[in-house]
Amino acid sequence: MADSSGELEQVQVRGMNRRGLRLEWIAGLGVALALAVLPAAAAAQKIATQTTLTLETSDQGGHTQATASVAVTGADGVPASGAVMIEDGNSQLAEVALNRDGQATSVLSLPGGDHALRAVFMGDASHLSSASVASNVTGQASATPNFSITLAAVAPASLPLTLTAGASGSVAVTIEPEDNAALTAPMFVTLSCSGLPSEASCTFTPETVEILATTPASCPSGSPASACPPVSSMLIQTQEHFVGQKMRPSPVERRSSPVAWAILLPGLLGFGGLAWSARRRRWLQRLALVALMGVVTTMGATSCKALYHYYQNGPSHPPATPSGTYTVTVTGQSSNGVTAITNSTTMVLTVQGGS
Repeated sequence: MADSSGELEQVQVRGMNRRGLRLEWIAGLGVALALAVLPAAAAAQKIATQTTLTLETSDQGGHTQATASVAVTGADGVPASGAVMIEDGNSQLAEVALNRDGQATSVLSLPGGDHALRAVFMGDASHLSSASVASNVTGQASATPNFSITLAAVAPASLPLTLTAGASGSVAVTIEPEDNAALTAPMFVTLSCSGLPSEASCTFTPETVEILATTPASCPSGSPASACPPVSSMLIQTQEHFVGQKMRPSPVERRSSPVAWAILLPGLLGFGGLAWSARRRRWLQRLALVALMGVVTTMGATSCKALYHYYQNGPSHPPATPSGTYTVTVTGQSSNGVTAITNSTTMVLTVQGGS
């Protein structure tokens, strides 16, 4: 009987363990299904968008320039926000940030040949992504040497570029020559950027690139650098918000400024000489002394407050780069000795955690 009761207890324990395993398996399956459904539900709550692209072309020195106007509107009629890419087939030509009206404009330099341009909206927190219908445009063929600029983020960064205030990011700037076989001398392209927020900067390494008649116009996959167009590295640096002890001036900085004495001493000697020469004219002597006292009092009153604040608090710290989304323009400029050649492209920079 004892053996039978023991076996019965073991059977009951096994049954309870099996039921526990089933319950755990069912609970795990429920959690997995919930995790799979949540992203789909969140995506379903986003609003569909419509992206439109309008192109206007013009002739610029024998080359075709296209002005791309983009508008992104939600199905609810509310303008979208975020970044839009202008693509030519599989190539990205430019990247622009939408304004508060959900619109953006980009100026593109198109090489000779046929192009199929479209605008791709990347989506935002409340809107789904969308793309415009492709617009066909033909670039004017030219025998005049030219170049175009393309951008690509350097890992771990990606485009659109997002930085926390105080951080930096690198972007590879490729200068692709066009019709450079007609070059009789090297063409030098100098790079610059504009559109950065305050307290942010960009530097190029190298700042000037050289294009020869033999410089490749494309870079097949796996090709060495010598078989590719020249590339410059653009570093974008932002400013963080300073947190910590205030800087105090060193004892050397607390000493009187030689420049101040160079201004003050001649004035004091001048007033002193005026008072000495006017010793026989009591009224002029009194006037000179009163003027001297006024100058000294004024200089002391205007400088003491600033000096006291400086000694107690130290120099002020620069503010952080302000948060926001910005369209940064990267420009390349060259000259053949007669006319200047200027081409540019754009990218989107988002700064987070700034002032």
